[in-house]
Amino acid sequence: MKVVKFILVGFVFGIVLTKSEAVSWYRIYEMFLFQSFHMYGIIMTAIITGVIGVQLIKRKHLKDINGLPIEIQDKERGTFRYWIGGLIFGLGWALVGTCPGPIFILLGSGFITVGLVLIGALLGTFIYGVIKDRLPH
Repeated sequence: MKVVKFILVGFVFGIVLTKSEAVSWYRIYEMFLFQSFHMYGIIMTAIITGVIGVQLIKRKHLKDINGLPIEIQDKERGTFRYWIGGLIFGLGWALVGTCPGPIFILLGSGFITVGLVLIGALLGTFIYGVIKDRLPH
């Protein structure tokens, strides 16, 4: 039964991203050329929602679905690696025209060529997993 809940949330997430045009290559292209506020508005809304959600969890001491307290670990300091990681992620996003979430939405919408993007994303994740212990974290 738990799997059905996750599938339903995935469908709703996909519908919201599709209807808001967040999966549109043209919207992403406009964003990287600083021609439109549309995607920045979506990203800022997501950040604000996340901040409010985390603050509610911390201040109200909310529990997860199993009744256990939700613990949010503090991030360790190190801005350089976040800048490098964000730069690599942003370059990939700009070159491909999609970030990881919409890959599955675009595949489900019938854009089969996005399968190559999925293979690249999985390959990049695998390579990171192999070399992560040798990187300066």
